[in-house]
Amino acid sequence: MALEDVTLAVLGVGNMGAALCRGVLKAGLIPADRLVVADKAADRAAQLAADEGARAAASNREAVAHASVVIIAVKPQDVHALMAEVGGGLGPDTLLISIAAGVATAYFESLMPAGARVVRAMPNTPALVGLGAVGLAAGAHASADDVELARTLFASMAEVVVVDDEGLIDAVTAVSGSGPAYIFYLVEAMVAAGVAEGLSESDALVLARRTALGAGALLERSGEPPAVLRQRVTSPGGTTQAAIERLDQAHVRDLLIAAVRRAAERSRELGR
Repeated sequence: MALEDVTLAVLGVGNMGAALCRGVLKAGLIPADRLVVADKAADRAAQLAADEGARAAASNREAVAHASVVIIAVKPQDVHALMAEVGGGLGPDTLLISIAAGVATAYFESLMPAGARVVRAMPNTPALVGLGAVGLAAGAHASADDVELARTLFASMAEVVVVDDEGLIDAVTAVSGSGPAYIFYLVEAMVAAGVAEGLSESDALVLARRTALGAGALLERSGEPPAVLRQRVTSPGGTTQAAIERLDQAHVRDLLIAAVRRAAERSRELGR
């Protein structure tokens, strides 16, 4: 399916759904008159449509009636009710893309016509500022072209990784879906440490926040592995080496690996 043939329905325009709509339109992937949105908070859908020149549907069922691509962007606990409403309105040629965490493609396939094409996506919150990471996995009947179309849509707000086994979405969830919280946790600790050393909280926050932003940008732009960049900052016998040695003594690396593993385990548990 070529982009010029796509009529897109986005069901759920909370933070992530709205960000995707704006990203797709800003990138010029789809004209606004071929984007229809729906949300249980009708005023939210109406406001987004008014702001972006799209169309707000009166119901989810109306939104999918003429859509060739449907994006499910509601909370996981709302998926069952949503599919009860729209499942019968999804035709055999409809491509469904879901960002509902923990909901497998097989669930959607079971409620759609035989051979239904479903792609599962796991975005993260930095997508709200156009700097996200998204993992994609194809369902049983989705083609390479379907995955490529999904990749193109999400690339308007994120860097996209396609995994060849849907089970790996749990790893994606653990690394990048939950990942921003790990960074925020680290920044929180850096701020607290700065305050303990005598800085004001506002100054410590500026320093820690900018350090996190700059380090991420350097990692992105340099193309160097993180280990190499870390080593360049770590002068023998210097302050950074002393800090890294203390982290290693506390087995922080091992704890972080264990934390990511636990997040992946929990993702698998929620998907059962």
